[in-house]
Amino acid sequence: MTESFDAARRNVLKLGALSAASLSLFRANRAFADQKTVATPLDELGYAQVQLSSGPLDRQARENHRLVLGLDEDALLRPFRLRSGMQAPGQELGGWYDTWGFAPGATFGQWMSALARHYAITGDRPTREKLDRLVRGYAATIDAQGSFYRNNRFPSYTYDKLAGGLIDAVRFADNDVARDTLQRATAAAVPYLPPHAMPRNEAAKPGEDFSQHAWDESYTLPENQFLAYRLTGDEQHRRLGQRFLYDDFFGPLARGENVLPGKHAYSHVNALSSAAQGYLTLKQPMYLEAARQGFAMIDAQSFATGGWGPDEHFVKPGSGGLGVSLAVQHKSFETPCGSYAHFKLTRYLLRITRDSRYGDSMERVLYNTVLGAKPIEADGHAFYYSDYARQAQKTFHPDRWPCCSGTLPVIAADYRISAFFTDAQGIYVNLYVPSRVSWRQGGNDRRLTIETNYPNASAIGMRVETATPQTFAIHLRIPSWAHGATLRINGKPARDALEPGTFATIRRQWTSGDRLELELPLSLRLQSVDAEHPDTVALLAGPLVLMRMLDSASSQSVFERRSLLSSVASSGGDHWRVDAGGDRAQLRPFFAIGNEIYSTYQSVHPI
Repeated sequence: MTESFDAARRNVLKLGALSAASLSLFRANRAFADQKTVATPLDELGYAQVQLSSGPLDRQARENHRLVLGLDEDALLRPFRLRSGMQAPGQELGGWYDTWGFAPGATFGQWMSALARHYAITGDRPTREKLDRLVRGYAATIDAQGSFYRNNRFPSYTYDKLAGGLIDAVRFADNDVARDTLQRATAAAVPYLPPHAMPRNEAAKPGEDFSQHAWDESYTLPENQFLAYRLTGDEQHRRLGQRFLYDDFFGPLARGENVLPGKHAYSHVNALSSAAQGYLTLKQPMYLEAARQGFAMIDAQSFATGGWGPDEHFVKPGSGGLGVSLAVQHKSFETPCGSYAHFKLTRYLLRITRDSRYGDSMERVLYNTVLGAKPIEADGHAFYYSDYARQAQKTFHPDRWPCCSGTLPVIAADYRISAFFTDAQGIYVNLYVPSRVSWRQGGNDRRLTIETNYPNASAIGMRVETATPQTFAIHLRIPSWAHGATLRINGKPARDALEPGTFATIRRQWTSGDRLELELPLSLRLQSVDAEHPDTVALLAGPLVLMRMLDSASSQSVFERRSLLSSVASSGGDHWRVDAGGDRAQLRPFFAIGNEIYSTYQSVHPI
């Protein structure tokens, strides 16, 4: 690893000067090089290797597949055609997407990604044909002058999503036109990108944001550029990835300095995936440390649901900002976009570190935020914010086709690749979702089927299928809260205790029909919104936040801590109840709430 740092130093010296920032980066990487070597990252499975059983995850994926499959192609291509001086049949899609609107065509690339991923899941011919038409249609709009990007508020943001969509069209749909189009799209966009990663300046005056890239998010570019480099071998993408690494942000994080307060939440969590890709591509440990430390700082200021960033910004630690937001803010968590970024980051970190706690966090965000998002409506009204105010309700963003209409179809496809991972020795079970996973190792085919009503119930059944007896490892994530977890194999208790906050490893010879019965007791506990508001608590059962259902007659009762915990019981399925000191209430997890009024946090008497 030292050799790569020496090479980096030589490259800097070739430029004729060693800037303070470059010297700082060089020294940071030298310091982190001495840390413990990280194991080879776990492998992702293909989308088609995981089949979800019927249920809310599968339903949400199918809803979003139908949505993107039904989008009008002329409307999707209209901003690119008109801004490039071409004739454009059809009508505007509307909302943020309009040709001369807030973010012209900004979600087009993510919808291409969604089509490619859903094609990889289903093998559906109409899905592939639509993706092929959109790639060809977009390719025809690219001109040498990059006309689309003139006076465009978001050149970096839009190009980043386009690059991601074209990368996915190549990776998941074998679209050769997309490979050539990626090169042309990059050449068209580069003249309009800033010289380096620039901070988001939300105080910019009207008119400044085009020339100064004030609202743009160039610091998210490296992730897709490094993916493009590994896909194509084109050094241009590697150089662009390095050019836009946000070292002014990553450097302090890697040193343990919390520079999150006040920053736009979603885009900076998204940027941490660029740090992870920077580590995987450049092998520079500082970037892994930035992703790790950054995640830890985010986790420390997250709501009980796993969501973060009230009003889309990080709060100052020790300020009580999360608790204050419950009284003044209905924009608690930018849900589809934030969940999309959260899943990517925790997936990278789990694969690299094999630390099960990243899976715990992913699970918490899944069940308490994005799985409860209202479906996107055909006219483009989309669920945007989760609301954790004392009297909350699920609503749509007032503008049509906002950014969350691009991320929800992608993350709904990504549940599959987040549930399981493999290495040379076996399989890691990360999300206990009803499903069947197939993989091949050492020339042998293997399957694992999960049957469960988790997290509404604690029992998780798994069945192994193999053509012949085979020896391999099954690693089971034991959540940090799952004290007293037990495992039975073919009806017999496992010998080793299951330690919460780890992957439990079972390595043995498996034969077809072997069964595992995992029990994860859904421990009840209270979690304060922050240290400054200790008596404002969320009630959790296992990974679920149980939210109180309210009506016009509901009062904001103040509970006794002990009686609140002792009086909670399941009513069956996804309904719970509490009867504490004469105060009765119905409780539900976020994904089981429709248009009802609810409260995420409750008040308890001071200890």
